[in-house]
Amino acid sequence: MSLTVPARTVSGRGSRSAVLEAVTPLRGAVIVVRGRSVPWVDTLVSELMAAGRPVVPVIAAGEPSLPHVETLIAELRDSGAGIVLAIGGGSVIDLGKALAALVPAPGGVLDHLEVVGAGQPLAAPPLPLIAVPTTAGTGAEATKNAVIDVPDHRRKVSLRDPRMVPGLAVLDAELTDGAPWPVTLSTGMDALTQLIEAYLSVKANPETDALCRAAIPLAAKALFRLSKGEDLEARQTMLVAAHLSGIALANAGLGAVHGLAGVLGGHTKAPHGAICARLLPEVLKVNRQACAAAGRDTKRFGEVDEMVSEGMAHPGETAADLLSALTNGAAFPGLGSFDAETVAKESMESSSMKGNPVQLTVAQLVSVLGSAV
Repeated sequence: MSLTVPARTVSGRGSRSAVLEAVTPLRGAVIVVRGRSVPWVDTLVSELMAAGRPVVPVIAAGEPSLPHVETLIAELRDSGAGIVLAIGGGSVIDLGKALAALVPAPGGVLDHLEVVGAGQPLAAPPLPLIAVPTTAGTGAEATKNAVIDVPDHRRKVSLRDPRMVPGLAVLDAELTDGAPWPVTLSTGMDALTQLIEAYLSVKANPETDALCRAAIPLAAKALFRLSKGEDLEARQTMLVAAHLSGIALANAGLGAVHGLAGVLGGHTKAPHGAICARLLPEVLKVNRQACAAAGRDTKRFGEVDEMVSEGMAHPGETAADLLSALTNGAAFPGLGSFDAETVAKESMESSSMKGNPVQLTVAQLVSVLGSAV
């Protein structure tokens, strides 16, 4: 058994200082992929330029889309880039991973995309990549895929290659301090969903089980504490738990929440974390019932209940009920209108569905969507 992880991870408040040190020995221009909300990136860019390094800034606006990625690749192929820094939330890091993978690649994006493209492996090694998450959610800094929105197909699909795992992941919770509660909740629910789905996955293994058993109660506790107010220790714990969720999903897969979320996000453009927060409680209920009806062992669902209820200090309650209560009334964006049966049918093709603990029917998925949204 092998475990896919970043070559190096540094963690702790102030650990972002490792970025400049890691860039120094590498040659070529530095592509800095970022959002607009983290002032420290301006400081880092100034330090790089003062050291004589050419910097190519890329501003990420929302989730990466196929047209945007194609445009950026065409612009960057002659930039002399030697390294990519991705500093931001999951969408920023996904864009950085896609650029690191595809700028050196001779073909087009669709040659390598799953489902809507040819799904071919990369024909050239990616550029070195350093990922610094500024939200505690996707764990994208630990995974081998980048999620890209394909508007023509109204769905989000992955670009995937084992070499896309960042060489360095930096987990500095100072960059997440003060995030608004709706953002903290939606990103945190994404991380918790990834841990729970990896634990329940048919592809779970002893290594991912150990990670999930440790991280699920920690994530639940940290998220519960942050629901009461700002908590610096909980911020760092949540960031580490999100990182472990990325490792878990990279090695054990996911399930129906993410199978539905990729399609639903393509149809509605709603934030991924908010979709996960809406879907997770209902998927847990339906999966448990379907496993029981099929005569399958439901022990792991009880273990998830114990881990979540332990973290949230409500022993004896189910994870579905506790997470529903936590997200109840949250100011998540509305999903708008969509055809539930179409979303359910399209989600059956998702690679995430392959890890679900039981094969769900279109009718069961429609029921989840109706109850969740």
